[in-house]
Amino acid sequence: MATLEIRNVTKSFGAVEVLREVNLAIGDGEFLVLVGPSGCGKSTLLNIVAGLLDLTRGSILIDGAPVEHLEPKERDIAMVFQSYALYPSMTVAGNIGFALKMRGVPAAERDRKVQEVAELLQIAHLLDRKPQALSGGQRQRVAMGRALVRNPKIFLFDEPLSNLDAKLRVDMRHEIKKLHQRLRTTIVYVTHDQVEAMTMASRIAVMKDGVVQQFGTPEEIYERPANTFVATFMGSPAMNLLDGAVAGGAIALDGGARLPLPTSAPALAEGRKVRLGLRPEWFTPLPPDAPAEGALEAEVEVIEPTGPDIYAALRVGGAEVMTRLPAGTSLTPGEVRRFRVDTAKAIVFDAASGAALVG
Repeated sequence: MATLEIRNVTKSFGAVEVLREVNLAIGDGEFLVLVGPSGCGKSTLLNIVAGLLDLTRGSILIDGAPVEHLEPKERDIAMVFQSYALYPSMTVAGNIGFALKMRGVPAAERDRKVQEVAELLQIAHLLDRKPQALSGGQRQRVAMGRALVRNPKIFLFDEPLSNLDAKLRVDMRHEIKKLHQRLRTTIVYVTHDQVEAMTMASRIAVMKDGVVQQFGTPEEIYERPANTFVATFMGSPAMNLLDGAVAGGAIALDGGARLPLPTSAPALAEGRKVRLGLRPEWFTPLPPDAPAEGALEAEVEVIEPTGPDIYAALRVGGAEVMTRLPAGTSLTPGEVRRFRVDTAKAIVFDAASGAALVG
């Protein structure tokens, strides 16, 4: 496998700058996920790494050597597309082995490699079928097999699961992760789905408007988001953001409630406008007769049972707050309850810039 370094990559289409000074580096065998909303530049960056698009400025290095001047076929990279891009007239075996055939690999060796990859992906029984006779998940496995059989330095995945139904997406997510753990391949994976990013990645690059907002492990991204965009984009339900101001060593929330400043917050000037970030799972309902001091009072608006959890939407002052509570929690829409909030983990963001304020 290989290391990959993206240095100061900028891409413009005419006067429109779609990538701006992107810097990322992943080690041999890492699983990098590029995640962000549609139009953030993640697929453009993947295509630049693959050599399908030229960059405007910057450099792409594989194993320390610049490759931006090389054609795609010279970079030793394999790409799995969202649309599968299979040849409809060829069998599964023909699709998987096509690149080897074009390279002049002898038929016996080609058949052996195709069989090995098919068994790895559990599609050996499908080798004589054509793509139109396959399910979406089976077609995706064939597309992965076509990439794997080449044994490239780096695998690129461009939203490969977006055409699958919800259950199949979960199944294929597990299969791709198991494959990575078994082969220790270097992978760059593009998705707009933050659950895919959190569950699959060694490291995540969160992108918005062509700029990397944060680059780190899933734990770092979730627990210490760099700004309010990352905080609300990563996590389901999203992190709650409550407006307030610093007052007497606490945060006075708009609406009158007060919560202590998190220990991670730096020294902040009295009256400074901030936004307090609270994950939904940091709320615990208290008995109706619990004392008000140190608790957050809220009206229960909506309850959404999911099986293992209950999502409860609360009204705190003028803001809606989403909470994740254990199944069986007794709440009634319309009632006013007090909640203990784990502010030790909370993040304080600057109200104007949205940047996290860390001591």
